[in-house]
Amino acid sequence: MASLPVEILLGIYLGLLVGVIPALASWALGFAFKYFTGVTLPGFGVAVLAIALAGVSGGLLALADRSITTAPNAERVITAIILVGMVSLYAHSKGDQMGATFPKRLSLQGLRDKRLSADVVELVGGRDEVRIRVVGDVADMEGYPPLPESLRAEIRGGEWTFPVDLRIGELEARMEERLKTEFDLGDVAVSIDEQGRATVVAAPPFSGLSKRVGDGRHAVSVEALLPTGLARNDEVTVLTPDAEVRATVVSATTKRTEKPVETPEEPTVVDADAPPAPVRAPTTDGGEGRLTVAANRADVQALLRSESAKVVVEPRGTRREYELISLLRRAGNRFRKLSIAGEGALDGVSLREARVRDTYGVAVLAVRKQGGWRLAPQGDTELAAGEAVYAVGTTDALDAFAEAVA
Repeated sequence: MASLPVEILLGIYLGLLVGVIPALASWALGFAFKYFTGVTLPGFGVAVLAIALAGVSGGLLALADRSITTAPNAERVITAIILVGMVSLYAHSKGDQMGATFPKRLSLQGLRDKRLSADVVELVGGRDEVRIRVVGDVADMEGYPPLPESLRAEIRGGEWTFPVDLRIGELEARMEERLKTEFDLGDVAVSIDEQGRATVVAAPPFSGLSKRVGDGRHAVSVEALLPTGLARNDEVTVLTPDAEVRATVVSATTKRTEKPVETPEEPTVVDADAPPAPVRAPTTDGGEGRLTVAANRADVQALLRSESAKVVVEPRGTRREYELISLLRRAGNRFRKLSIAGEGALDGVSLREARVRDTYGVAVLAVRKQGGWRLAPQGDTELAAGEAVYAVGTTDALDAFAEAVA
């Protein structure tokens, strides 16, 4: 018979060797019961079952069996029994935790639709919002030149707030759009975890003015008397001696005719709890300046011949589509664009046959066919794989419809 330390080591070796299968069984039981029924199995029962599976008859009662406790290798067997029970209890607890947090409907879309942890929700400006921060270094996107270090540091030091009801996939898309708009990036990919930490891969800007001018239009600069508050994307009419040109503002700067009065600066007290100042587009101060507009090709010559122009800002008013979106959101509805997957529930089925409104509780507003978007489609419109649809409904209804479409 070996010494006591050697017997204990042999018992640990024996427990690890025979405890693999009981541990897997304990994990599977803990996960299955928690996932399907929400019930946590008692740890004592799991340990008894695990030791019984390990080959010791009677489970934990074997510790009181004289044939085992008085055997020559009693220390080895008892150590193995205890170790098997401990490993099985640990595996059971991990399975129970995974069963509680695992998505009930497992799909790639379901994983993207997970929300952020409640720990990162903040009260900003009287409403709940989430603050997204960039962690780690901003990586370079493969196939593009590297980012300038100053731009990389600016992105890494930024913070962005979003509504709390957005899912992780929607947050990633929103943040990608924000980064493209604010830093004029060529391309960007964002990955956000449940703690609101974003990993960013970005490409540097590869164009300037030309990126903001649409197809069929040209950017032209003219000297003009600019109104106060003019900003990019405003619709204006440029009055020249030859023509009246409707155009879109790309940029505008005013000339300072007087040196600004310098006033002593007072120390600014920053309130750490105050909401961040809203980001607004830069506007002109008014006066003589230089205006760059995107105009149609036919109007370019008239603008180039003008030495000085006058600018009239066109009223844009309230966009009716924005009013509609606002009304739907206040009613608890959301929009979502979805793609029809092959061999799905809606592939090759008309809207009337699918009974989308009755079955899923959503309304299909548009379907993209080969010839373009078809608005307010009729019931005989047949859906096919690869086509896109715009649907409106509650968040839960859209989630169920997205799974059917996929």
